Amino acid sequence: MKAIRRFSVRPVLPEPLRPLSELARNLRWSWHPETRELFQTLDPEGWRAAEGDPLRLLGAVPAARLAALADDRRFRRRLAAAADDLHDYLTGNRWYQEQPPGLPAAVAYFSPEFGITAALPQYSGGLGILAGDHLKSASDLGVPLIGVGLLYRHGYFRQSLSREGWQQEHYPLLDPNELPLTLLREADGTPGVVALALPGGRSLRAHIWKAEVGRVPLLLLDSDVEENASGERDVTDRLYGGGSEHRLLQEMLLGIGGVRAVRTYCRLTGHPAPEVFHTNEGHAGFLGLERIRELAARGLDFDAALESVRAGAVFTTHTPVPAGIDRFDRGLVARHFGDDAELPGIDTERILALGAEDYPGGDPGLFNMAVMGLRLAQRANGVSTLHGQVSRQMFAGLWPGFDADEVPITSITNGVHAPTWVAPEVFRLGARRVGAGRAEDALALGGSEHWDSVAEISDADIWELRRTLREQLVEEVRGRLRASWRERGAGTAELGWIDGVLDPDVLTIGFARRVPSYKRLTLMLRDRERLTGLLLDPRRPLQIVVAGKAHPADDSGKRLVQELVRFADDPAVRHRVVFLPDYGMGMAQKLYPGCDVWLNNPLRPLEACGTSGMKAALNGCLNLSVLDGWWDEWYEPDFGWAIPTADGSGTDEERRDDLEAAALYDLLADRVAPRFYDRGPDGLPGRWIEMVRGTLATLGPKVLAGRMVREYVGRLYHPAAEAQRALTPDAARELAAWKARVRAAWPGVAVDHVETVSDGPLNGTAELGSTVTLRVSVALGGLEPSDVEVQALAGRVDADDRLTGTSAFPLKPAAAPALDGRRLYEGSLTFDRTGPFGYTVRILPAHRLLAQGAEMGLVAVPAEASGEAAGVLMR
Repeated sequence: MKAIRRFSVRPVLPEPLRPLSELARNLRWSWHPETRELFQTLDPEGWRAAEGDPLRLLGAVPAARLAALADDRRFRRRLAAAADDLHDYLTGNRWYQEQPPGLPAAVAYFSPEFGITAALPQYSGGLGILAGDHLKSASDLGVPLIGVGLLYRHGYFRQSLSREGWQQEHYPLLDPNELPLTLLREADGTPGVVALALPGGRSLRAHIWKAEVGRVPLLLLDSDVEENASGERDVTDRLYGGGSEHRLLQEMLLGIGGVRAVRTYCRLTGHPAPEVFHTNEGHAGFLGLERIRELAARGLDFDAALESVRAGAVFTTHTPVPAGIDRFDRGLVARHFGDDAELPGIDTERILALGAEDYPGGDPGLFNMAVMGLRLAQRANGVSTLHGQVSRQMFAGLWPGFDADEVPITSITNGVHAPTWVAPEVFRLGARRVGAGRAEDALALGGSEHWDSVAEISDADIWELRRTLREQLVEEVRGRLRASWRERGAGTAELGWIDGVLDPDVLTIGFARRVPSYKRLTLMLRDRERLTGLLLDPRRPLQIVVAGKAHPADDSGKRLVQELVRFADDPAVRHRVVFLPDYGMGMAQKLYPGCDVWLNNPLRPLEACGTSGMKAALNGCLNLSVLDGWWDEWYEPDFGWAIPTADGSGTDEERRDDLEAAALYDLLADRVAPRFYDRGPDGLPGRWIEMVRGTLATLGPKVLAGRMVREYVGRLYHPAAEAQRALTPDAARELAAWKARVRAAWPGVAVDHVETVSDGPLNGTAELGSTVTLRVSVALGGLEPSDVEVQALAGRVDADDRLTGTSAFPLKPAAAPALDGRRLYEGSLTFDRTGPFGYTVRILPAHRLLAQGAEMGLVAVPAEASGEAAGVLMR
């Protein structure tokens, strides 16, 4: 029989043990080994049964055991020390508090998913794990972040396999009262509520749950409240589920409701109001509309409010393909905004224009969430250097007239939260050599001065560590594999072979990630005979551990999973290749450290960053990857291998995969395996260990989320906060009016004539270091010289006479305007490089409150007949 009502019964802790509750509810325990060890001593068996979740553990520890611990003086001392350490962590100054004044008082960080810990399953993959690592590193650095997301009552699905190897999905119900969450309440004890208006007089209400991620509050909105109708209660039912309207409502709640939740939280707690709003991917883009509504309520018109909102906004894009962006039918969006629904004071057409694909190749019938995110943020970034380049090309249509490399999208390469992902054994080895304090600084702050000490660790210690971690992975895999086969219907008598699965002395390769087609889960199966030969090689065998989930609606991805599973089920190789279902944070924390090589073979350049290889690297695992995402940026042959890319224009998909799979097999057979099995007189693989040492020393400080968050603070958050402060209501009105005037006048702005003045004839050549004077006649269409910047751009010229590697420098007004209103500008051009060299000139809008010249997407360049506009000066 089913219960008609459910309660979460909490234990009553003896007074001396009350600090356990605070320790369990602050998720710092998930990356703080001493706190986890304290909980483990409560009840080691219960800790395993609770899967490392302190709240579940506290709910199961017998009262007699609690009473005994309350009388245990040694345990009370450990508990007091842990509570004091948490208090110091939460209240003491950290990196952010030691920076010069001017940083934002607070930053609101919005994401559709957060991977903090397996005990709070609100993530599906890399985007959520990245968001969780961002919050945890912000906490370690003292950055005053407020996280904002949704609370999905069914989370993301749990994965199992049928007997035939087909992925099956399960959605367990999550009770927030049994999660490390606290309901945000008003002063009178009633739950804090945000509400959205829906078409037809309906409303969508949500409660606000708070998770404590160290120093960072994470606010999660929950629509499963009694005041909602059944349809609205299900808005936050599951992550990435439902149809188009369901997703739209989720994203409206995340963005609009999220801003209202932040306001409620700051009102109730006194937390400083955010000066900067960071949108992690386009799902939360509607937050900018809510901020415009707030400003409109204070008397700003739409255009002025838009400028103010843009100044304090940061947008991070994570997808390198248009298909990965949320796009909604314009009619659906229009129905949910306006007088009969949400944001009634804002013209619906202005809202629709923000997400319009009004550029070549765009679909005029769709509303694009990433396009809106870019239009609502003055600062935007991709998540690796290569992804930044891809993003600038993908969104170049929003800035017509500019080369892709000038599109105002920068890049900050992702990082990973080392205290979460580094195995305790790795940390202990480092701490033993350099001290616990230096080891903690290395993980939190980075810096080569903290990681160079890896050189002090002996080859024998590194190799012993690697074997220990591999041995732990073997045990973990066997346990998970046995559980998986039981779920598939196998009896105990059929599973004796699992005791021989994997070998702690065999080269172990890991591959674990989501299973969209571009990540190519089954590339390794391209030539099964050759792969089998590598797995079963009598002298240099390999073993492979694979994990990953396909999206529930992606049958092609499920077929890839089934193909891999069926290969792994073959009795001839099943002791050497394993597929583990239900990939998540708990599994990952064992998988990364235990592998010797981390394999990544996406279609280049479709992997925006790919942080799984970073987590592996922090544990001394070597990367074998296509040059995509972060590996394209930081690969060196001293500590890893690059899979060649068959990306020629004449190569079809089948041949491309054949060529890249063959290159993968060659690398494994000829370079990876020999390096691992080549042992010196001391029995150690000296060259392999040097690669491990190089991975830790060189990649360690680079792949940290601490480095990433510091870059966000310095390059994006701080400038955004300063821009936000500069945009007072009057300044916002001024900027909006100026932009309107410039846009209206721009059709009359033109470069009329360009000429070069030199001491002698150029004749198509010039000497290095010589200088000429440029004179440019321009029409400003009624604008003042202070409204524009006239620039010369000089650089190398390719075979198509296109400029590359350009440098820009301003030209100065040379005289009063002519009778016809035209103006003359002059400047010197120095030939500072040899080879094909050229220049052009252009006119850009200029204003002290613009972040960059390309911001408005307006540019005037010479016509073909305007003189020597792009003449090649050196050959």
